[in-house]
Amino acid sequence: MSDAETISSRKQTNSSGKQTISSRKRSPLLVCGLLAGVAVAAAAFPAVAVSGLAVKAGAETFEGLPGELTTKQAPQATEVYTSDGETLLARFADENRRDVPLADVAPIMRQAIVAAEDRAFYRHNGIDAKGIARAFVANNSGSLQQGASTLTMQFVRMSITYAATDPAAIVAASEDTGVRKIREARLAIQIEKRLSKDEILERYLNLAPFGNGTYGIYAASQFYFRKQPHALGIDEAAMIAGLVKSPSEFNPLTEDGARATLQRRNWVLEQMRETGVITLEEAAAAQASTLHVRGEAPPNGCLAARPNHWGFFCDYFYRWWLAQPAFGITTYDRERRLKGGGYRVVTTLDARTQAAARRNVHTRLRDADPAALMVAAIEPGTGRVRALAANRTFALDNPAAPRNGLSANPPKARKGIRGSYPRTTNPIVTGGGDIAGYQAGSTFKIFTLIAALQNAYPLDYTINAPRIYQSKYTGASGAAACPHSRRYCPRNADDGMAGVHNAWTAFGSSVNTYFVPLQERVGAANVVDVARRLGITFRAPKEAALADDPQAANGWGAFTLGVSATTPLEVANAYATLAADGRFCQPTPVQEIRDSRGADLPVAAPACVQTINREVARAALDAARCPVGDKSAFGECRGATEPRVRRVVRHPVAGKTGTTDRDRTAAMVATTRSLAVAGILADPDWPETTRKMSHRIVNPAVYRTLAAAMAGRRPQDFPRPEPRLAYGDQVAVPDVTCKSVAEATALLTGAGFQVEVEARPVPSGCPANTVAGTEPSGWTVAGGVVVMRVVGPTYGGYP
Repeated sequence: MSDAETISSRKQTNSSGKQTISSRKRSPLLVCGLLAGVAVAAAAFPAVAVSGLAVKAGAETFEGLPGELTTKQAPQATEVYTSDGETLLARFADENRRDVPLADVAPIMRQAIVAAEDRAFYRHNGIDAKGIARAFVANNSGSLQQGASTLTMQFVRMSITYAATDPAAIVAASEDTGVRKIREARLAIQIEKRLSKDEILERYLNLAPFGNGTYGIYAASQFYFRKQPHALGIDEAAMIAGLVKSPSEFNPLTEDGARATLQRRNWVLEQMRETGVITLEEAAAAQASTLHVRGEAPPNGCLAARPNHWGFFCDYFYRWWLAQPAFGITTYDRERRLKGGGYRVVTTLDARTQAAARRNVHTRLRDADPAALMVAAIEPGTGRVRALAANRTFALDNPAAPRNGLSANPPKARKGIRGSYPRTTNPIVTGGGDIAGYQAGSTFKIFTLIAALQNAYPLDYTINAPRIYQSKYTGASGAAACPHSRRYCPRNADDGMAGVHNAWTAFGSSVNTYFVPLQERVGAANVVDVARRLGITFRAPKEAALADDPQAANGWGAFTLGVSATTPLEVANAYATLAADGRFCQPTPVQEIRDSRGADLPVAAPACVQTINREVARAALDAARCPVGDKSAFGECRGATEPRVRRVVRHPVAGKTGTTDRDRTAAMVATTRSLAVAGILADPDWPETTRKMSHRIVNPAVYRTLAAAMAGRRPQDFPRPEPRLAYGDQVAVPDVTCKSVAEATALLTGAGFQVEVEARPVPSGCPANTVAGTEPSGWTVAGGVVVMRVVGPTYGGYP
């Protein structure tokens, strides 16, 4: 970065009576004379030369160099990789730059930059007296202007420029004045005492601009030749070295610039020959070569992620980074660190699982469909997010030429408001911003089951689940309310589900009228607390207010049926926590972060806590094996809402389906010991949609993604829970067959059971209006519900 500069100086007397030099433009003779004098003095008496300079340009002292000269300050790109540590996911950069050690730069590249910019680099002490004289002669002879700046002086200038914190400081660092030149000379002498020649050269090569938005040798070699710096050839090294003098003039991507660049390259090759780093033959061959450059800028940001469906994960990582205090106090500070800190990030994205998720989503619902099929995969025990997919293109819609369809919400559509399909950058899979989430239906029943287990209700605890249950909860309206009442009256998806159930059968068949009374027994606030401990965040303000107030939460009757907004990632992580024996881990998109010096940062470590008792988690998961066609450890499963899962995944598996009122959403979650996958089918633009969401779409998208991810892995069974959590304290149910209702009730309540009478009469050989039998019979949970079946008048004496 040589330049011809002229200065003038005149003496002034300051307030201390000492003389200073102020600068205006004067003749080149004065400039060179002054710099030559400094150089000669520095060569013979370096300390005297520095301390005796009359101009004090800035507040630096001989004893203390500015920090920007001794530490690496220039921004450099952060590179983000998939979980294999090799596949680039994204780059984040304010400048296209990445530092590399000098050892990773081809020797010919090092020699080329020295030959082009500072032949005497390895011989001078920061200032080249001969170079100053040569520049003086050339500049006054009418030939090509030459500068007197050494590589060290150029490094000083670039460092101070990059460290500038305001526009005035940037101008001062590069202004064409003698004061600036003298300051660079003085600091160059000092820096040569602090750093070795190779250290200076390494920093110079990592700082220098090479045009077209590239900074540093790594970015330049990648941009122009798609090569690593160590792989550059003679002609390539010479071309890059020639760009530094004037990156805008020597631009090989323009017609005029290409001609100038070729001439400049050949000039550098001649300098290399003269300095002996290449032979005459090598120089001739390189000069005869055609100029071939690629000019390919690296991707920058999540919109440039390839393949495109990685963009949703990339955006999740970006939002995660901005939320980490480890990278700065404010989000602005954190973003600057991301785009200029030169980090190397290995994310948790598993390319194979991601590809399976995207494939299973896209084959079932096209990107242009207003409904969104969203799938997330997470690793139990670490919280590492392995995949995020949706039937959307990760892109911004162009307001001037929109490609998105009109909102599915009729009032918005009438106003011409566009929907989020097929293009969006909203975090629809993970939540955040304006995305509070979607109802996940009966997947939330797991939280009631856990709360019950924590309150000593074992899996074998029975409840007589009616066709419609008149609950104690009030404030209901519409179809959810009992007739002529504000009381909450849930019913089941199928009237045939009515009857006596325990947790295995009720969870397997998704019996609403079992779980609402169970929630009443354990307290809805306790159920909400379990959900929160398993990662449900309650983003919607009204729901957050309910969750934060235990008294209000205790009136949340429909909570067990999944009416709170959530995301596929949250649901997947809740079930992953159970698969990890109750160990909750914060979802994370990273597994390793190293700073520009290679230091491993602890912020990437899993953040886990034992939030659910291990045995409780195992018992809950045992019941969760029923809905997906697997077997309970105790052989108690009867009924399944999606029995194909176990058959397709071919691993021990647990999970649950979920549906909301009027089928406005459909959800499913499935987990093995090593991976949990959840999906939700909903309309992000219109939560109150009248469209019915189908489990024929979301279910296979989830379990086939899980199957693909688990292919080739060794099956791992879920640990068997303790029998006490499965069956509790078992006691004998008194035999009350053919006894009167009053006598049977007295015997059963005397044994500690809660007694209910089945409303429907049953056939029996017992007399009319007596007890035909009980459910359960034999042995059951102490204090549980026992239902008496009574013989009707029509059936008395039935053979």
